[in-house]
Amino acid sequence: MTQDIQVEFWGTRGSIPSPGQETARFGGNTSCVEVRVAGKTLIFDAGTGIRALGKSLQARGLNDVHLLMSHYHWDHIMGLPFFALMFDPTAQVHLYGEPRGELGVEQVLAGQMREPYFPVPWAALEASITPQDVGPGQTFTIDDVTVRTCRLHHPQHALAYRVEWGGYSVVYATDIEHGSDRDAAFIEFCRDTDILIMDCTFEDHEYPNHIGWGHSTWQAGVRFADAATVGRLVIFHHAPERTDGEVSGIEAKARAMRPGTIAAKEGMVLKVGSADVRLATGS
Repeated sequence: MTQDIQVEFWGTRGSIPSPGQETARFGGNTSCVEVRVAGKTLIFDAGTGIRALGKSLQARGLNDVHLLMSHYHWDHIMGLPFFALMFDPTAQVHLYGEPRGELGVEQVLAGQMREPYFPVPWAALEASITPQDVGPGQTFTIDDVTVRTCRLHHPQHALAYRVEWGGYSVVYATDIEHGSDRDAAFIEFCRDTDILIMDCTFEDHEYPNHIGWGHSTWQAGVRFADAATVGRLVIFHHAPERTDGEVSGIEAKARAMRPGTIAAKEGMVLKVGSADVRLATGS
């Protein structure tokens, strides 16, 4: 068993898939992040990046996964009907997410596969699916891995997750808008984490036209990371219109303010281990 926490990015884009030559480097798929820890496979969100992840899991012979949903806006769930493990009768999919009214996580996700939105109903899925409703402020365990949750400032609610194991931790925090009365609690939630993956959709000069959309700026991400003494900030949930050159420019400016900051890109792998947060692939 690896002694690292390994984080791989399968979808880094926000709001809507953005394929094309101008987004090929950082990726056009929507939110999906894999965390490999203590022999467990944790998946955060089911954006379009989960389709390629499913193929990779099958190639690796892995069919027991934990899928944790931040929230249910379209860009975070639209890949789920194309996730290969959902149609594998030998697969075990442990599903976590926040209820919406009387609907639990499974019922919420089944909604997008109802007629006339999708031709294959939830009932046709062949995996063994175990749903677990979770809410803000909860702590639960997956064997010896501890997972904590935190409410984020976002329309219709969203959850951040903190994964802790072996004295190390990773925080996945998308979608979040800064400037609310939840900022202080979020900073404490992120306190001393090794990696903070945070929604940094906008730049400060763009933000006034997007107040209330539920997304932050990279400048706010730097401030949060500094306040929480985070090891490495990962800029995530890139705006759909943002070109590779523009994302690279944001990354450079953020690094100048906070060395070690990196913009998430598809295929990038980060490791948290005994020495430091290390970049395994990508640049």
